[in-house]
Amino acid sequence: MLKQEGYDFMGAAFEVYNELGYGMAEDVYQAALEVELGIREIDFVSQSALEVYYKGHQLSAKYRPDLLVFGEIVVELKAVKGITSDHEAQLLNYMRIARKRVGYLVNFGTKDNLEWKRFVLDDLHQRGE
Repeated sequence: MLKQEGYDFMGAAFEVYNELGYGMAEDVYQAALEVELGIREIDFVSQSALEVYYKGHQLSAKYRPDLLVFGEIVVELKAVKGITSDHEAQLLNYMRIARKRVGYLVNFGTKDNLEWKRFVLDDLHQRGE
């Protein structure tokens, strides 16, 4: 599911990591990745607000994943020493709220390589439930 799109996205992420290395702030990596996605003509939306519902009622709170790529892949970026279960939970929440089945958690903060995980959800519920 969206494997080629994920491969294309991750190619851009690896390019950013190869150019900048590790140790910079998350917003630097996000800005560089947005430039790289543009160069590669990969469709994305940055920091798009997601509506949150509780028992059919829209809440004033909004979630803002870092990127929505190809209109279908939710991306959360990090620049930390390692991905934690809290980071994974954050991405999974974004995916459920956006009702998107595929997500990538990408961490630019590790020294020796780009750390990343791909998630696929099969248990999406109807919005407002």
